[in-house]
Amino acid sequence: MISNRVIFFVFDSVHLLDLAGAVTVFYESGCCGKRYDIHYVSPYPNPRSSAGLGFKDVDPIGSITVNKDDIVIVAGMEIEKWNRADDHLWIPWLRSAAASGATVCSICTAAFALAAAGLLDGQNCTTHWAWTMALQRNYPRLKVSENKLFVQSGRIFTSAGIATGIDLALYLVEEQHGIAFACLVAKDMVVYIRIDGMEAQNSVYLQNRQHINQHVHQIQDYITKNLHHKLTIDELGEIVFISPRNLTRLFKSATGITIGQYIQLLRQEKAKHLLKENYKAAWVAKECGYKSAASLRKLVKMIQD
Repeated sequence: MISNRVIFFVFDSVHLLDLAGAVTVFYESGCCGKRYDIHYVSPYPNPRSSAGLGFKDVDPIGSITVNKDDIVIVAGMEIEKWNRADDHLWIPWLRSAAASGATVCSICTAAFALAAAGLLDGQNCTTHWAWTMALQRNYPRLKVSENKLFVQSGRIFTSAGIATGIDLALYLVEEQHGIAFACLVAKDMVVYIRIDGMEAQNSVYLQNRQHINQHVHQIQDYITKNLHHKLTIDELGEIVFISPRNLTRLFKSATGITIGQYIQLLRQEKAKHLLKENYKAAWVAKECGYKSAASLRKLVKMIQD
């Protein structure tokens, strides 16, 4: 059975993007034709975000009984303000949710809550890179991965934090409705194609973006959305009103690689992803901007060798 109920668990001092990113994926899924019934629960009557924004109309945690077809997502919170004296208010509910067979997910620092509830004992998991060492130290029975976007252990998912909650939510949508629909939702949100949880946090979609040059970011966004087209330096330069020569120099200075290398990396990444989903090579070649299926097969062979 495909679940259409997503239950967001909200701690006090919840981080806004940890919550809103995943919420938006399921909301936009409804806009694209696959509706989810979204609920919010909390052990607190009026939780506030870490940024100070308050929430109302949040259901009491005991008012919703989780079943095996539900998705429960615990949004990350500010660890320094996390009140462990209140564990008794929410740990039994979270354990019950997991015991029901529901899909239980954490975003960012919410992995600490899943660990406190005993849901991650002996399991592979992750959290925001700044907190992986603390998570491992505080809960030595966990197997904490330091360089993953999200990790699946059975029906328990943990994500690296903040924007990776979007990646995880898109993965859950893909599980239920297929990659084509997940890509449609991603496109509607104007985000990159969903990154596989097995990819490192430094996946090519995140690499070479650690700069503040808006023109280069604009070019990178354009390349990502137009891999199926033949891309030229002249065309890219016209987008940002920079000469091809200056753009070439600017791109290399900002990213550390050439525009051609960047295009090739993204095409390889997308092709590997689509081939893994068993799409036909001819369609994948066209979708990724290769001249033919033979060219794609040659590339795949080179990568494998």
